[in-house]
Amino acid sequence: MPQHVLRFWETKFAFIRPMKRAGGRRFYRPQDIAVLQGVRRLLHEEGYTIKGVQRLHREQGVGHLVAAGQGAALAPEPGLGDLIGGELEEAVRDRLQEALSGLEAAKARLDALLKP
Repeated sequence: MPQHVLRFWETKFAFIRPMKRAGGRRFYRPQDIAVLQGVRRLLHEEGYTIKGVQRLHREQGVGHLVAAGQGAALAPEPGLGDLIGGELEEAVRDRLQEALSGLEAAKARLDALLKP
C-alpha cells in the first residue's frame, strides 16, 4: 500500500492508528494490517465508499472490517443505482412519489416568486 494512501486513510478512519516510534516512524501491528486489508477490500473490491466503511465500522465494529480483509463475503454498499434499478416496495415508491410532487410544487412556487 503506498504511503500517501495510508496517511489519507488515517485522516478518514479514526480506527486506523499505528504506533509511532521515535522520529515519528509508524509501526503497524498485525491487527492494524488486518484492518487495513479489510478497508482496502471494501473500498476497492466491494464497492464501498469511505462513508460506507465508516458507517460499517460504527454499526458492526472493527471485527467486521478484519473479516472483510480475510475474504468474508459482504454485500456491496447499496447505492442510488440500486434503488433506481431495484424493486421498491409499493408503499415506499408511493411515499417517494408524494415527496417528489411536493418538492416540484414548492419549486414552482419559488420560481413564480423569483420572476420579475
